Parts: sequence; C-alpha cells; structure tokens
Amino acid sequence: MSADRRARTPPASALVLLGAGLLVLAYLVREILLPFVLAGIVAFVFTPVVRRLAARTGLARVLAATAVLVVLLTLAALVGWLWAPRLAAALEGVGRGLPATLTRVIGSLLGAHRLTFFGAGWSAAEIAAALTHSLHAWLARPASPAHLLLWGGAAVFELILTVVLLGYFLLDAARIARGLAWLVPPAYREVLYQAARECAPLVRRYFAGVALVALYAGCLAEIGLGAVLGLPHAPVLALITGVLELIPFVGPTGALLITALNVIGQLPGAWGVAAFAVYAATLRISIDQFVGPLLLGRAADLPPVLVIFCFLCGGVIFGVAGAILAVPAALGIKVLLGVIYRAQEVR
Repeated sequence: MSADRRARTPPASALVLLGAGLLVLAYLVREILLPFVLAGIVAFVFTPVVRRLAARTGLARVLAATAVLVVLLTLAALVGWLWAPRLAAALEGVGRGLPATLTRVIGSLLGAHRLTFFGAGWSAAEIAAALTHSLHAWLARPASPAHLLLWGGAAVFELILTVVLLGYFLLDAARIARGLAWLVPPAYREVLYQAARECAPLVRRYFAGVALVALYAGCLAEIGLGAVLGLPHAPVLALITGVLELIPFVGPTGALLITALNVIGQLPGAWGVAAFAVYAATLRISIDQFVGPLLLGRAADLPPVLVIFCFLCGGVIFGVAGAILAVPAALGIKVLLGVIYRAQEVR
C-alpha cells in the first residue's frame, strides 16, 4: 500500500467507534426496532423475487414490488382466515380442560403419593386446582380501559407500520443499501461490498430456511398430534412447536417437553409413550438430518455454543429484534473477518 493510500485510509479504530456508536443507538431505540426488523427481513428475502419479476415481465419496479406485497399480504390473510378459528377453538378448549389436564399430568408423575410442602400434603388434584386458580387470578387482573386502548392501539400501529415499511423496503432496497454503505469510510467500502456479496446469500438462505423449518415443524406437529394421535389441542401444540423451532437448540427441546407432558395427560400408558417416541423421533430426525441441512446449508455453519450465546445476548440486550438478528449478525461478522484476512494474506 502506498504512502498516499495509507494517509487516506482511516485507522481501524474509526470502524470500531462507528460500530460501537451504531450499537448504542440501536440499544437506545430497541423498543421500536421490531417492525423495522420484521419488514427488513421479509423485504431482504423477497427482493430478488421483485428484481426477477421486473426483469422478466418488463414491469416497473414499483409495480413488481406492489405485486409481491399484495401476494404476501393475501397469503398471510388466507392463513389467518383458515387457521385462526381452529387455533381460537383449541385455546378455548385448553382453558376449559386445564384442571383435568394438569391433574392427569401431575397424577402420572406423583402416582398415588402426596407431595409434602411446608408440612402440608398435596394430592395431584389439589396441586392442579391451586395452579389453575393462580393462573386464572393472574389472567383476570383488572386493567384500565386506557391501558387496554393504549396496548391495542400500539399493536395496530406496529402492524400497519410493518406493512408500510415492507412496501417501502421492497420498492427502494437498492437505494437503502447504498445509503447504509455511506456510513462506512470510503477506504473500507470495497471490503464491505465483498463481504456483502458473500454474506447476502447466506443470510437470505438462513432467514428463509429458518422460517420454512418452523413451518414444517408446525405442520408436522399438526398432522402427527392432531390427525394421527387425535390430541384435542393439536393446533396449540403445533403453534408452540413451530414458534419454538425458531429458538436455536433450546427451543425444540422445550417444544418436545411441552408435547410430552400433554401426551402423558391425554394418552396414558405404554401406547402414549410409544406414540410420542415415534412422533418425536420422526420430527427431530427429519428436521436435523434432512429438512434443516437442505434448507439452511452453509448458513447454519456456526458452532452450536456460539449460536446459543449470540441468541441469548441479542435477546437480553435488544429484545425480540436482537434475538432475531443475533445469528445473522454472527454470520456477517464471520464472513467480514474472512474477507479482511484474505485481503491481508494477498498483500
């Protein structure tokens, strides 16, 4: 590198300070990040679709982006229309059958024994009744109309904001990317561009793959627990299974534990244990050995300990938005360091 180039190149500490400043800013505004993150992820995944649609049909980008947005919103509305009533009915059934379900689960764990706590003996039915009463008391806590109106209005506003941001991101993704690149000093932009070219397909595949894996897990749980095993609350368990599949490593374990407790309550005996074992093995083997590697590919090429650490750190510091972006951020840092190290080796 020439003396003039070295003189124009800002010190590496400038990048460190820039990154630290952006992290501090994100922390200060973390309460409003979620709509931007959700809209940005969906737009990031579907921007290539907009680009190909505009190129193949000759449509203006605004029309191609509008078409993709309409299709996405239509699919979301269709899924809600078809599945929301079943989910609501299942949730109502969970509420009605909660005491009996807890009694069966606790009874299968305790048997005929009584749990002694602070000198008092508790049967399975008494423990279930106490837990149910505490849950009902917590849910029935009074809330002021102003408080309910505030939360309801905030939820509606965030939903509308997410849709508006999604349309804007789909329409103007390239200009937004160029604007973000201006935050980086010119001397480092070539490294940034190279890292972005290598990282973008990985991150895009990660987001799409995780969403499809969660959808697959939820659908398989709906079929296995509802159609095959006949559990009455299968839609709720399917939703829990799909959502927890988004949490690396820990989430799937939690989903299987919740399902196991429900199976114990609904399908007692050796048949229940065998049915759950077949379901759990089918779910985990199909995801871990086939669906996950096929959909995620190299995007999942991070050590499990690092994934868990990043996920927990992102969630603790930035909330839901941080948990969503933690693993892609780790992927981006890994790719960026690889580009920097290769550039140094060439020199």
